[in-house]
Amino acid sequence: MTTTGFYDEMRDGAGRVREHYKAYQSWLEEMPADRLSQKRTEADTLFRRYGITFAVYGEDAGKERLIPFDVIPRIIPAGEWQLLATGLRQRVRALNAFIADIYHDQNILAEGRIPREQVFDNAQYRPIMKGVKVAGDIYAHIAGVDVVRAGEGEYYVLEDNLRVPSGVSYMLENRKMMMRLFPRLFSRYRVAPVDHYPDMLLNMLRSVAPVGVTDPTVVVLTPGVYNSAYFEHSFLAQQMGVELVEGQDLFVEGEHVFMRTTRGPQRVDVIYRRVDDDFLDPLAFRPDSALGVPGLIDAYRAGRVTLSNAVGSGVADDKSIYPYVPDMVRFYLGEEPILHNVPTWMCRKPDDLAHVLAHLPELVVKEVHGAGGYGMLVGPAATREEIADFRARLEAHPERYIAQPTLALSTCPTFVDAGIAPRHVDLRPFVLSGEEVQIVAGGLTRVALREGSLVVNSSQGGGTKDTWVLEA
Repeated sequence: MTTTGFYDEMRDGAGRVREHYKAYQSWLEEMPADRLSQKRTEADTLFRRYGITFAVYGEDAGKERLIPFDVIPRIIPAGEWQLLATGLRQRVRALNAFIADIYHDQNILAEGRIPREQVFDNAQYRPIMKGVKVAGDIYAHIAGVDVVRAGEGEYYVLEDNLRVPSGVSYMLENRKMMMRLFPRLFSRYRVAPVDHYPDMLLNMLRSVAPVGVTDPTVVVLTPGVYNSAYFEHSFLAQQMGVELVEGQDLFVEGEHVFMRTTRGPQRVDVIYRRVDDDFLDPLAFRPDSALGVPGLIDAYRAGRVTLSNAVGSGVADDKSIYPYVPDMVRFYLGEEPILHNVPTWMCRKPDDLAHVLAHLPELVVKEVHGAGGYGMLVGPAATREEIADFRARLEAHPERYIAQPTLALSTCPTFVDAGIAPRHVDLRPFVLSGEEVQIVAGGLTRVALREGSLVVNSSQGGGTKDTWVLEA
């Protein structure tokens, strides 16, 4: 894998437009820049009108931001997507098998494939889940897997998000916006649809209801309006036609969960929870939590309600576990991984730490529990002071960090203030695991709008694009 030069999604090394972009390029050449600028302004106005915003923690209370939306789509040909989707299904199957194993037989630990302390000392490991039987033996019902392209265009998994992965609402709204802004453009392409995702999600959630429940009641549990992803919570509940609830709307009686309604209590069978483990039940985790439902974990352990994703799933998406996922594929599935990890140095290992300390200006260093682009060092873009600060952190607590090469992320044409220019992108496809493993064609493409930036997170100045998967 090379870390110099960038793979261009639209053009090959000789500057020729790739086959799957040719029709779009012809259309783009006909489109005046002022017209694109007008469309971008229209999109911003509509997103704000519809309330499609997010909050950044630490800013002034109540302040909302638009996620910048780029009007130039990212296009993926059918054959390329088929390979990527197959690799994603494989990876998520292995991750689910790993979570089931560590809370039951622990075979992978007995075989020495993963050090026991990496699991049992992990902040996301939940001893309360030991021996608990969950519906269908599925733990990560919804996975958002972050994928990047580097080198000559090979896909790499950057991280697995298995706790409360977010962003799918923006994938759906981006498509609706593109179809509204450029309806004629879609006649030039056979773009795979994404608008059926809420139906797929609801069907999956219903399929993992507790044993014996034939007509399950599904709800979406939100921390409330002040959560940064509240728009997504309310959007998905509305799209699925289910109730959006907060902890105070639910109660447990006789190891069953009920929802308060104007017609009296209604039993709840499946909870798509967007609340972190620690806040789900003040009797089981944080006693100061006002977001959860007292007694919920007892009902869950008794098999009377399904939580999606399962409690304790986060141990499999922690960055300290990430390096072992390819071995999980081999161990549980007996297959070679289709999608590769980014090479990773585990700073808890003395030799790895020595390498990282010797090459800090060249590497990306991440906290194993970090998220959202925070708690990381991008060596080539860092100041001497920032590098010195991270050196001290690594020497004090090496077990808290991993390091990776600075990838030459692929670029995609993006409409910025200066015109159309390449910007770095990643991709978050969403994988649903129920009676079968399903993926909606595409995902959320995030784009680093700042020139030269490799950080695509919205909280760090990134934006989003519509992702087109072409139908064969």
